[in-house]
Amino acid sequence: MRDEGEDQAPVRRGRPGYDQETVLRRAIDLFNAQGYDATSMGDLARELGLSKSAIYHHVPSKETLLSAALDEALDGLTAAFDTAVDADPGGDAYQRLRGVVEASVHLLAEHLPAVTLLLRVRGNSAVQLAALERRRAIDEKLTTLVRAAVDEGTLRDDLAPEVISRLLFGMVNSLVEWYRPGGPVAADDLARSVATLAFDGLHPR
Repeated sequence: MRDEGEDQAPVRRGRPGYDQETVLRRAIDLFNAQGYDATSMGDLARELGLSKSAIYHHVPSKETLLSAALDEALDGLTAAFDTAVDADPGGDAYQRLRGVVEASVHLLAEHLPAVTLLLRVRGNSAVQLAALERRRAIDEKLTTLVRAAVDEGTLRDDLAPEVISRLLFGMVNSLVEWYRPGGPVAADDLARSVATLAFDGLHPR
């Protein structure tokens, strides 16, 4: 008679198994807690319960993790702004602008740790400089939408579009300081609140 557990796979011992997503999540949390430059691969290995040499089985370098994290924060924003800017130029620029601001809040809420990390990037490496360049491109797209809404008469024209776009993004980005997913404020309500607060003050006089 066979033992009851004879056909079961042997228990894996030694180095814990982690998928790439888990490693990335832990790395982002550690980068945010300690600062990217102050975090070593050894720190990440200890966080995961791995030896310093074993961590390279999961990821080739710290910068690879940073690149993946920054792409996560930027890819959704880039797609949302590309869609809004490339939409029918004869359409309502105000609605496209308001919609993309609300989409930015949703993306921040969904990818809060990665966005938090993005906002702390200072351009100390090629990966960070590339991320900052992508941020500048998104800023320019936002300014383009603001200018189009001003031109169609749906936003006030006594403020520079560049200033409006910086203030809009400043409001959205400030959410990383206090917003927590699963807290008392739902992402949908937050997006509507940000848009209402911003755009009610931007209506033409």
